[in-house]
Amino acid sequence: MSKEKYIVATSGGFVTTKRWGVMRPGATFLKALELTKKSRPKVCFVMTATGDDASYISRSYEAMSDLSVDVTHLSLFPQPNEDVEKRLLNADLVWVGGGSVANLLAVWKLHKVDEVLKTAWENGTVLSGVSAGSICWFIGGTTDSFGPELKPVKNGLALLPYANGVHYDSEVQRRPLLQSLIKDSTFDIAFATDDHTGIVFKGTEPIEVISDIKSDSKTGPAAYKLEKINGEVQEMRLAVGTIS
Repeated sequence: MSKEKYIVATSGGFVTTKRWGVMRPGATFLKALELTKKSRPKVCFVMTATGDDASYISRSYEAMSDLSVDVTHLSLFPQPNEDVEKRLLNADLVWVGGGSVANLLAVWKLHKVDEVLKTAWENGTVLSGVSAGSICWFIGGTTDSFGPELKPVKNGLALLPYANGVHYDSEVQRRPLLQSLIKDSTFDIAFATDDHTGIVFKGTEPIEVISDIKSDSKTGPAAYKLEKINGEVQEMRLAVGTIS
């Protein structure tokens, strides 16, 4: 029997607290954790997109302090801190942080992290992440990896056969660029998320939209499906909740 495969692609995951620099897991991260179906899940943080920034890793560990989880991380700079297969295939949830998706994909390929993550997903490990850690699971998407002007990236892991847009409501270049990439058929279908929002994919099908913050379902953060129909880009709003 094949195992259920889940990816939670987000523009969120963690929420700030009143304490400077202290984060706590939001609903999108907690949903990914729930999907592991483990009473004490093993979580592996992968922060390649920021060059394994030590403060980012430290804050992520701190964010787990109130949860019943076992936490590790995979660093690749200046060399892997553990055998890549051993570290990733032993995780119930792999969470990938934000940063440069272009650099992340290049370094992952060099260390064959892309191949191991595909195996992990096929084995039932839940894959998730924010921003670069969302785009990586798709064919590609829009990124600021190359400079202040957003450009497309098209060499994602393609576990999900769509494009991905992140920070859809907070960065002005995101929406028009993704729409233009659908318009010119660079991508056929895309899914996008506003800040604080994530989409749960079971296999390759989107099944639910999750939000880290409470808001009006009609006007608050949402997700979107974009595709070209009769030559025009159609953008469908996917409100928080089950996708029908």
